[in-house]
Amino acid sequence: MITFSRSVAVPDEEVTFSAIRAQGAGGQHVNKSSTAIHLRFDINASSLPDEWKARLLAASHHLITAEGVVIIKAQEYRSQEMNREAALARLVMLVRELTATQKRRKETRPTRASKVRRLEAKTHKSATKAMRGKVRGMPD
Repeated sequence: MITFSRSVAVPDEEVTFSAIRAQGAGGQHVNKSSTAIHLRFDINASSLPDEWKARLLAASHHLITAEGVVIIKAQEYRSQEMNREAALARLVMLVRELTATQKRRKETRPTRASKVRRLEAKTHKSATKAMRGKVRGMPD
């Protein structure tokens, strides 16, 4: 089971893995071993709650295709198993990030003391700036 939250989990069968050859430097090892992992997760066919599916499909994210399939390529490690775990961790983080609900902002009002402090600061700043002007009434 892949657990996204306390109440939401999907069976392992809903995620497909395929081993592919990794790109980049690595010498002969990279040419003969398939250590990179392609993870595919179909949002529409998953057992996620409908609200989560809607949020994921509405999100504009580079890892989600137009058909609603999440594709993650993991090739950071030299071992296939570690890349598989990394891909799963990235899937879980992606789903958590895109389905998180933001807390509503609780409106607050400034206190009387903060209003007084603000007005006093404005008066002080105004007096400071008034002193920077030309001196009037002084004989030349």
